[in-house]
Amino acid sequence: MSHATPIVFVVDDDVSVRESLELLIGCAGWQPETFASAQAFLARPRVHTPSCLVLDVTLPDLNGLDLQKRIAVDRIDMPIIFITGYGDVPMTVQAMKAGAVEFLTKPFDDDVLLSAIRHAIDRSHTTLGHEAEIQALRDCHASLSRREREVMALVVSGLLTNQIGFELGISEITVKAHRGKVMRKMQADSLAELVQMAAKLGLAPAPKS
Repeated sequence: MSHATPIVFVVDDDVSVRESLELLIGCAGWQPETFASAQAFLARPRVHTPSCLVLDVTLPDLNGLDLQKRIAVDRIDMPIIFITGYGDVPMTVQAMKAGAVEFLTKPFDDDVLLSAIRHAIDRSHTTLGHEAEIQALRDCHASLSRREREVMALVVSGLLTNQIGFELGISEITVKAHRGKVMRKMQADSLAELVQMAAKLGLAPAPKS
């Protein structure tokens, strides 16, 4: 992922805008992909490389703000830069509140757009790195047995070995064995790190009796 050339998607129904942005983006060292409509863009499978979307507000089918709503949940790693021939304050506020990183009114300076793209790509890279980290943690947690998950939940909630043994009806030696396996499978070097992993996974601490 880190070695892939970032992709800059452009959705604009004006062919001259698409062609000029394609040239500008390519010269900056990124990979441009252009689309004349929102539907054409939505038909493109999601990528797992750093990317951003340069999006016109006014489009022939689905407008830019509606497209933003459609992709807000499953493409958080792809920041959006809006471009428009006519912008007003309410439209800008709506776009920025929904997560857009920039809102540019045509004509805009090339350097302004390139700076916005650079910022968006950096943000995408960070988000993808976070997603990869969470997926790796999910994979490790999925490798735990049911009992190991129970022990992990009680360990990160702050219970001591003897308390965990009492909760689960097993000996302290067995608890220690399970805890050791949990630490190895989760690749945690300390209890503090295991607690942080549980928090990142959104695992609720086990209730204390």
